[in-house]
Amino acid sequence: MKQILDLCFFPAVAGRECRGHGGDAIGHNELEAAVPPSARCPEGASAAVNRATRLPNRPWVRCARCLVLAVGLGAALGAAQGPAPGAGGGIATFPPLPQGQMSIIVNDSQGRFVGRILPQNRYWVTLDRIPAFLQQALLAVEDARFYEHGGIDLRGIARAFLKDVTKGRMAEGGSTITQQLVKNQLQDSAPTLDRKLREARMAMDYEKKYTKQQILEMYFNDIYFGNGANGIAQAARLYFDKTPDQLTPGECLLLAGVPKNPGRYNPFGTPADVGGRRDVVLKRMVELNLITPAQRQEFWANPARVQARSQAPQYLAAIRAQLTDRFGAEAVEQGGLDVTAAMDLNLQQQAEQALRTGVQRLAPGLQGALVCMDPATGDVLAAVGDAAGNASSLNRAFSSQRQPGSAIKPLIYAAALEQGVTAASIWNDTPVAYDRGNGATWKPRNFEGETFGDLTLRQALAVSNNVVTVKLLDQIGVPRLVAFAGSLGLSLKPESGLSLALGTDDVTLANLVQAYTPFAAGGMKAEARTVLRIYDRRKQTWQDNPPALTPVLSPAAAFVLTGMLHDVMVYGTAKSLKAFSQAHVCAGKTGTTEEAKDAWFVGYTPQLLTGVWVGYDQPRGGGPGFTGGAIAAPIWQRFMARAVTTRPEADFPRPADVVTVSVDPATGQFAPPNTANAYLENFIAGTEPKDPNAVPPAAPEPVPASGDTAAPAVPAAQAAQAAPAAQTSPAAPAAQAGPAAPPASAP
Repeated sequence: MKQILDLCFFPAVAGRECRGHGGDAIGHNELEAAVPPSARCPEGASAAVNRATRLPNRPWVRCARCLVLAVGLGAALGAAQGPAPGAGGGIATFPPLPQGQMSIIVNDSQGRFVGRILPQNRYWVTLDRIPAFLQQALLAVEDARFYEHGGIDLRGIARAFLKDVTKGRMAEGGSTITQQLVKNQLQDSAPTLDRKLREARMAMDYEKKYTKQQILEMYFNDIYFGNGANGIAQAARLYFDKTPDQLTPGECLLLAGVPKNPGRYNPFGTPADVGGRRDVVLKRMVELNLITPAQRQEFWANPARVQARSQAPQYLAAIRAQLTDRFGAEAVEQGGLDVTAAMDLNLQQQAEQALRTGVQRLAPGLQGALVCMDPATGDVLAAVGDAAGNASSLNRAFSSQRQPGSAIKPLIYAAALEQGVTAASIWNDTPVAYDRGNGATWKPRNFEGETFGDLTLRQALAVSNNVVTVKLLDQIGVPRLVAFAGSLGLSLKPESGLSLALGTDDVTLANLVQAYTPFAAGGMKAEARTVLRIYDRRKQTWQDNPPALTPVLSPAAAFVLTGMLHDVMVYGTAKSLKAFSQAHVCAGKTGTTEEAKDAWFVGYTPQLLTGVWVGYDQPRGGGPGFTGGAIAAPIWQRFMARAVTTRPEADFPRPADVVTVSVDPATGQFAPPNTANAYLENFIAGTEPKDPNAVPPAAPEPVPASGDTAAPAVPAAQAAQAAPAAQTSPAAPAAQAGPAAPPASAP
């Protein structure tokens, strides 16, 4: 054995007519004699090797010839030493494939195909459920002498080397089905002689331990068919939505060609590659008289139809999770459902493109997610959880939790408005130290440490002022925020204290977007909905999934807050969206976490609510300029600029209990006529500043017994405070768009 290995790996020695270390010539017949009869090719190894000697007399060719015999010799010697590791035991390593298992088909809200939810588990398929035609086709191209050899096929190896040498490259492999099975189970593809010898030895042991039918059954259940499909059960379901026993001959031809190169020849591959490989299978079957030339022509003329590839993997994962919660994991695994999703496939594709383009231009390794909802119903119109559009176990749209930073601040401002705090109230952003217990204090600061003095609450939100937001949370109380956030679907920890004002508790993107629904929908929280209705193909029954709506905020507070968030896009931390805000009725908020690890933007129109997150899966700083306004907001705009064209323009309806008053920016109080820099501000009725010189309204006249009465006249002073009938937008009139804007703070 050592002499043979020397011949293979010492060409200087082999160059002397294949002489060993002792200088004696070693003939091919002697090498063949060293191989036990059980390991020899039926026609004699020397015949195959002699054919090889007619090739150019090059050292690497002689090395190849010797290696052929070395493998055979090593296998035989190894077999004589006892069973190889891993040979033995029962053959079924997974549960049997259930009868009647089907996929779950998902269409979008308009009936367009989105994808299929497939069984997740691996199942064992017995050989009698695998079409005989598939068995023949696969053996024809992978191991035509499967039923003749004993685990290794020296004739096949010699033939493969002849072809390799003739073409000057690796053109054909010599591994048998048994060797391929062993290689898969070893999970070792190192190109070493030791691995090849161990593989050959185990293959011969398998042939002693198992019948040919058992080996072939194990092979079909173990081999990889590309795109995550392990074994014939998953392959048949993925590519043709069938069980193996339902496959047609045309479908069998495609699957038979896959093991050669699963990444290239799987049915989802390029048509030229897949079709070319099918033709190779057909040619080989004709050569072996398994089909006639006429049958080959028939297969060429009628190619098999492959199932369409699924789209939106993260969206489909969310649907699977919802179905599992509703029906249980076993029912979902059995399938048989047709799901109408809330998705708009056009918006889904636009979202994927916007996220991919926006993230890829920034930095390698950066990731992102986008979720778009209808704020009135909670319908998830689009959801992308991977910037490259890949399927991944990490669902950044629905499952990944990250700190939202300043994107949480609108919740605090909404709760404050409900308590009577107004957008015109004056706040000072001088930092204050807060007691954290045990003698420790915490003094929050603004982005880059700036201070601006007195600000209106409207200005503070627009520029994302940290100090003012913490003071506001301190005033309304942490328990109130935690309760309000809980009503919106966000679980915040009370023990986080005032740091909640800076978005320190983790949230998912989908849940954060859901939390914004009452701001856009007049105070009604809409639970995120991915499924509209479900049809059970077995029972032939429908189940509807209606919207889940809950009032959590007064319509007036939602309207006033939306006007404040509009300023974020005019002069605040998302002022890069000013042109968009001038063209469309909209509002939104940026978010940037500590050390610039996460960039967020959540914004909405009356009909579309979209959130974007950008960051690294392993949190790390994005560097200078990595803010919600600079990173996430442009992606939001890229998507929304096209999305808004799919909906008619609309406005946020103005509640009857919202009033507009002229305000003095220096005091936040009522501005008499001719007050310098006065602006119009929206208030929840009852919280607006009053004109100290206004005449109180007269007492109402008694109502006549008949009930007929004219509408009372509105006093002049009261009429001056009422909103103009034409003003429906929550933003202040353009001519008096609010107080002067201070510099932006934390984005």
